[in-house]
Amino acid sequence: MDQPLMSEHVHIERKQFFFDLKENPRGRFLRITEDVGGRRDTIIVPSTGLEEFRDMIEKAIEADKAAPMQEDEDAGSS
Repeated sequence: MDQPLMSEHVHIERKQFFFDLKENPRGRFLRITEDVGGRRDTIIVPSTGLEEFRDMIEKAIEADKAAPMQEDEDAGSS
């Protein structure tokens, strides 16, 4: 049985993300679940990879901030 260690969620636009840190006899892991209108997708990250996972998210945040937003081609043609 999985033992919960931490559970948080965040609502972003029309999606909810659930972050559940758990432990079982095989080790600790972070379960990240995305819920969009009742449809759920989940990934599991072993705790041994959490820092590397965080580093990749930080790189994505930096790249997002550095790259200009591309304008929607249809936005100006009304």
